[in-house]
Amino acid sequence: MPHVDTNGIKIYYEERGSGDPVILIMGITANGAVWEAHADDWSQHFRCIMPDNRGVGLSDKPAGDYSSEMFADDYAGLMDALGIESARIVGVSMGSIIAQQLALRHPQKVRSAVLMCPWARCDRYAKSIFKHMADCKARLTPSEFMEWIQLLIFTKPFWDNDDAYQSLLDGRAAADTNSLVQPLHGLKGQAAACVNHDTLAQLGQIKAPCLVIGGKDDIFTPRWMAEEVAAGIPNCDLHLYDNAGHAFHWEVMADFNPRIREWLQAH
Repeated sequence: MPHVDTNGIKIYYEERGSGDPVILIMGITANGAVWEAHADDWSQHFRCIMPDNRGVGLSDKPAGDYSSEMFADDYAGLMDALGIESARIVGVSMGSIIAQQLALRHPQKVRSAVLMCPWARCDRYAKSIFKHMADCKARLTPSEFMEWIQLLIFTKPFWDNDDAYQSLLDGRAAADTNSLVQPLHGLKGQAAACVNHDTLAQLGQIKAPCLVIGGKDDIFTPRWMAEEVAAGIPNCDLHLYDNAGHAFHWEVMADFNPRIREWLQAH
């Protein structure tokens, strides 16, 4: 299983496809394998690299608070270890704040960036969500915690679809037998990075082409957050889906996968 040494830790990654590299950065609690349904499409055109973030999966999970700057340096070191001078970056949720910091701290490494349901700063509501997430993690079984996450990120139309609902049930059932369930200290470390991230005053320094994309009905990171990020980055594209939430990339996958593939090909 491939690991690289970067920024004082070992990062696990998987990759699919060939061609220009695209680094896919997952959100809080999730490992890189969650990208599979998107990599099925994108890997036909790009070399898709799917790491496990610090604090989850098969990557190291040191104790203590993490930061979005720390994560960005993890990824800069990963790219150096893989001999990648620059890459397209796709980051979802926590992955989007890592992508922002990568573009700010290591601009030469970012050819373009897709920022999915991003934020530049947390308000009191967002800070409370991340705190409550850690509280739930500490008290619930893995399947119960998965259900709480599903309630946070999927909208009613997804729950009302029979096939989609079955996928939610399957995800909960798998959670209780997952040998790689995230430890509480790993989630707390990631949550600290999410809460303390603040790039609002720096967004204008990002030079790489960017696409901000999300769902209009996102209750986790509401649309104002995406709009604030898009307004702060020069010449940034913005697309928000109707009737979609934080997990919009699953809810509207038939449109999302080709839309991102075509944007990446153009940028």
